[in-house]
Amino acid sequence: MADRKPSYLNFDKEQYPWKPDIDYRKNPEAYRVGKGEQGVLICEPYKSEIGQYWRFKNREIAEESSSRIFKLFTEYVKAEDFVGADMARKFLQMGYTRARRYANYKGGKKYDKEHDYAALERGTGEQEKAESAAIFYKLYKEAEANPQYATMKVDWKKRMG
Repeated sequence: MADRKPSYLNFDKEQYPWKPDIDYRKNPEAYRVGKGEQGVLICEPYKSEIGQYWRFKNREIAEESSSRIFKLFTEYVKAEDFVGADMARKFLQMGYTRARRYANYKGGKKYDKEHDYAALERGTGEQEKAESAAIFYKLYKEAEANPQYATMKVDWKKRMG
């Protein structure tokens, strides 16, 4: 197995296209779709609008959280606010991926910092986080499949990157 260290160890802040000092509602042209969840914890005001609801501690909290975020997603789509819709979709995706990490690894830690970032043992996490992940996954996939969002995303990527 190849040596896999966390990508954040070689993170180049200057090259990262998302910046914390940009208001992406006032300057949507600065937004890039990126891969996966990139930019989700940076792009304001969406980070604050959506992030306040992002929780996955247990099934009940995940249901309420994902439902609120999905509602915001549909409101952004209805308002034709692609950046907001994409950010809400990213928060749903991140709810899934982070809950899965906690389901797979005790304490959500994937690497052992004390031992040259060696991968830790899988299967040591919490079952309730797997349930939370499934809840987020369902709405994340529903958001991705939304026809209006999909059209907006294709158009955005053609025009803006």
